[in-house]
Amino acid sequence: MSTRRSRSRQQSGVPTEITDAQITDLVSKLQQLIPELRARRSDKVSASKVLQETCNYIKNLHREVDDLSDRLSQLLATTDSNSAQAAIIRSLLM
Repeated sequence: MSTRRSRSRQQSGVPTEITDAQITDLVSKLQQLIPELRARRSDKVSASKVLQETCNYIKNLHREVDDLSDRLSQLLATTDSNSAQAAIIRSLLM
């Protein structure tokens, strides 16, 4: 075996090892989930690149959620608070 990438983590007193197989499995699953990586479908993408793209994707999702929340809040502010539309918007914000 070329290099050992196992990580040791202390969790409630019990050390756990993350194996190369677990890392490979995680990277593979992330490649399938992230649209930018799925489009490439290259098995040559490094784990580092997969993790970077995953972080970027999550940041973009957070930004989209924040934008949608702002838009819904603006809609709610301009809608009669007793209307059915206001009730729907409030339920989306909860």
